[in-house]
Amino acid sequence: MQNGGVNPLDRLYLLSYVSKYRWLYLMLAPGFFYFVIFKYIPMWGVLIAFQDYQVFQGFLASKWVGLKHFERFFGDPVFWMLFRNTFVLAFYNLVFFFPLPIVIALMLNEVRKELFKRTVQTLIYIPHFISWVVVVGIAYIFFTTEGGIVNEWIAALGWEKLNFLVSEAWFRTMVVSELMWKETGWGTIIFLAALAGVDPQLYEAAHMDGANRLRQLYHITLPAIRSTIIILLILRLGSFLDTGFEQIFLMLNPLNRQVGEVFDTYVYSIGIQQGLFSYSTSVGLFKSVIGLVLVLSANYIAKRFGEEGVY
Repeated sequence: MQNGGVNPLDRLYLLSYVSKYRWLYLMLAPGFFYFVIFKYIPMWGVLIAFQDYQVFQGFLASKWVGLKHFERFFGDPVFWMLFRNTFVLAFYNLVFFFPLPIVIALMLNEVRKELFKRTVQTLIYIPHFISWVVVVGIAYIFFTTEGGIVNEWIAALGWEKLNFLVSEAWFRTMVVSELMWKETGWGTIIFLAALAGVDPQLYEAAHMDGANRLRQLYHITLPAIRSTIIILLILRLGSFLDTGFEQIFLMLNPLNRQVGEVFDTYVYSIGIQQGLFSYSTSVGLFKSVIGLVLVLSANYIAKRFGEEGVY
């Protein structure tokens, strides 16, 4: 340090270091600017949750009202309906959807026929690239009471047709099942990559010691991908309350809204359709804070148990 400034030698070293790895920094640039432009700059909009925001007055000129919108939201009976619906759907996704890519990846890892393995991988990846509009349309074709394949089978068995698409009892099952069909294959990619890094010599040594495939799975495979599972679980908890706006919005109708309305669709309804920008922002901010708390808590617990965590 000289006169409170940066040492010229340190500055020279920094410049030479950046110059040496300039292509890596260039590759980093698109991701960096993506997060700055689409993640950090929009956080300025959180201010309107504490204002009576008026479009023509802007962020700084709108009247500040403190926690008024939060008090209104927490005191509204709709809060508990939204919280229950969002939490239940998120819990179902975590319990039924999150483990499925792990199970499929473990099963594919045991397949020794490369052609069969790659064919199955390709087939289960394809649904990821289908839009939710198409997925919900397929569900409608299969489950509608007017000529739907599933209901035709039910009728052929002599039972009464079930109106899956408007039933409160079937709504969550339909939503989680569609998500599992669409995203399970894509979710296996990371786990298959982690499994590819396991040293084959470990399996050979275990086989020589008399361990069967099940014991090799328990003592070698699962420990090898444990850190990956934990990191993805922590990240999943960060978006725990993100139940998927597009899918839920397309599945909603007046008959299942009591069990299907979630924070995301409610924000769209009151923010975009009704123009209550400040109120809808406070709802979205509440959901984001819950996600942040879940990530911090899960990461802390992971650290306590000796895992790496996210940071």
